[in-house]
Amino acid sequence: MVKIDKYTLAGCAAILLWSTTVGFVRNVAEQLGAIGGAAMIYTVSSLFLVLFLGAPKLKLFSTKYLLIGGALFVSYEICLSLALGMANNRMQAVEMGVINYLWPSLTVLVAVFISKKPVNKALYPAIALAFFGVAWTVGGDQGLSLTYIAKNIASNPASYAMAFSGAFIWAFYCNITKYLANGKNAITWFFIATAITLWIKYFISNEPAITLTADAAFDLLITGAAMGSGYALWNIGILRGNMMLLATLSYFTPIFSTFLSAWILDIELTATFWQGVVMVSMGSLLCWWFTREKAVLVEDPVIEDAVIEGAVIEGAIEMEKREPGETQVIKTE
Repeated sequence: MVKIDKYTLAGCAAILLWSTTVGFVRNVAEQLGAIGGAAMIYTVSSLFLVLFLGAPKLKLFSTKYLLIGGALFVSYEICLSLALGMANNRMQAVEMGVINYLWPSLTVLVAVFISKKPVNKALYPAIALAFFGVAWTVGGDQGLSLTYIAKNIASNPASYAMAFSGAFIWAFYCNITKYLANGKNAITWFFIATAITLWIKYFISNEPAITLTADAAFDLLITGAAMGSGYALWNIGILRGNMMLLATLSYFTPIFSTFLSAWILDIELTATFWQGVVMVSMGSLLCWWFTREKAVLVEDPVIEDAVIEGAVIEGAIEMEKREPGETQVIKTE
């Protein structure tokens, strides 16, 4: 029987909060603008992170981690938020969310190339399944229609390019930062950097002035709180919770996200769309399954930089519950 304690519940809550991101970000963007809305969201999220996680002194982090990890993080968050905000409509915004969830499969792929270790050949069909799921989703009611996919992408190439780029960027972030972080977590500073970058972009853009109504302010607060609190709760979950359960649940995030996004944005998704979403989730889950290994000891007691939005370290991880000071066990098969 799976034991669910308060720490595991915190991790589960983080997954659910992240699953609302697509719907909430799009909702704010419609009211405050794609760039201005995103800048406001990350500003509020930064405040929540400072409140719950604090802002460690910058001298605690290596320069490479701050520059490389920070650049990748900021680039990913900007790509995702603007892809959602600049989508032609709400349905297309949900498509961007599905494309974003290619990152778990891509993280496995990048890890395989980095490690240069032999892997189960079934891994590659699993990755292909995730990509096929995206194509099936973007193809509309026709399923896999190259003509419709090309037409859909041509209608908003910038958003699709940012969504796909974001998935690749996050895959590299997950693999690279674990070597640079040295057990440190600069997520608060990365969020602050994202907010500053978005504000700079907003002020040099032609986007209209932000009009903050009572409804917009409420939605902004909810969105910022969901994103910031999600990271804080995940930090709790991965340190003391049942990581096996959290890792498994994280691979179903595309399904949770799509369901909650459809509910938040009040749109109805077709059976074909749902089929594509399930393929993306199954592809990610199979990637984890085919890259598991025997338990190995890891000296680094903090891994959130590599799994900040999911449970991926060289594919996937399972961290056994431990007491403070004990050696962490990570299974990365």
